[in-house]
Amino acid sequence: MEAHKNMMFIMITLWIHELLLLMMMTTNAAAAGNNNNNNVPAIIVFGDSSVDAGNNNFIPTIARSNFEPYGRDFEGGIATGRFSNGRIPTDFISEAFGLKQYVPPYLDPKYNISDFATGVCFASAATGYDNATSDVLSVIPLWKQLDYYKEYQQKLIKYVGEAKAHEIISESLYIISLGTNDFLENYYTMPGGRDTQYTPQQYQNFLASIAENFIRNLYAAGGRKISLGGLPPMGCLPLERTTNIMGGNDCVARYNNVALEFNDKLRNLTVKLNKELPGIRLVFSNPYYILMYLIKKPSLFVACCGTGMFEMGYACSRGDRFSCSDATKYVFWDAFHPTERTNSIVADYVVKHVLNQFLK
Repeated sequence: MEAHKNMMFIMITLWIHELLLLMMMTTNAAAAGNNNNNNVPAIIVFGDSSVDAGNNNFIPTIARSNFEPYGRDFEGGIATGRFSNGRIPTDFISEAFGLKQYVPPYLDPKYNISDFATGVCFASAATGYDNATSDVLSVIPLWKQLDYYKEYQQKLIKYVGEAKAHEIISESLYIISLGTNDFLENYYTMPGGRDTQYTPQQYQNFLASIAENFIRNLYAAGGRKISLGGLPPMGCLPLERTTNIMGGNDCVARYNNVALEFNDKLRNLTVKLNKELPGIRLVFSNPYYILMYLIKKPSLFVACCGTGMFEMGYACSRGDRFSCSDATKYVFWDAFHPTERTNSIVADYVVKHVLNQFLK
């Protein structure tokens, strides 16, 4: 056990060291997008609220953020449906690859295939790998996101022709980011459900098998450059700290341990599929240690929306007059979701340390 703790300390130290080097660099992720050898024509996004650009605005669900104070720091101060005060990680990643500054949501009628040809988001806030998770707040399940993607392919073929569409499909960067809701909005909060069917470890295996099946289906549909996102330190989300009264409002260790265990399974999955699927370039993008570093940084506050310390609820209240004046000093915007500044740091790190191979 002591050896395990020492190893974890070394790993965390190395990650913090890399993050400090990153933050001292004078160039940013957007500059990386000027690389003339960029072979990524589009960013295609699947996932939950961490990457939802506003699809939930167009389905009957309460899991929305198309109201103030969301989007107050977005261009024009518009609440687009992104769960942040501004842009989300995939927006920054798109810009870093020399594409547009914002990845548009597929269900928004103001966009069409000409907009989607260089980037499109199918993500839905509050969803997960598990269909039972998407049922909690009636959002778009992962299988439906894949259906939308196949529909998008047909539109793309009509728009640019079959040969060009095939090129875009095979060369695009596919980003997958979900899993937190499966645990925090489903397994640990819906008694008599998945918790009676699986142990936490068995549930992790169940979710990992869904992730594997999804990637195989994406590969069969033509996807080759794929980023599989890991879980954040979900025990340190403001909501979890708020409810951890007996633990002195500290991070919930068991949730963080589950995140680490599940991330290991996803990392192993990338190794397996890279060996089995010819031509695939599957990478594991892990936000855990970057976010943990920011959460533990004493100069930063926890949550902006509300009191500024610990918050309750999935989202900010409408027109919340208690949101902070300067969100750049905060790690989280609301009880679940990071600020634009945090999103930019995480995206910058992932681009430089994981996705940079796709810039070559």
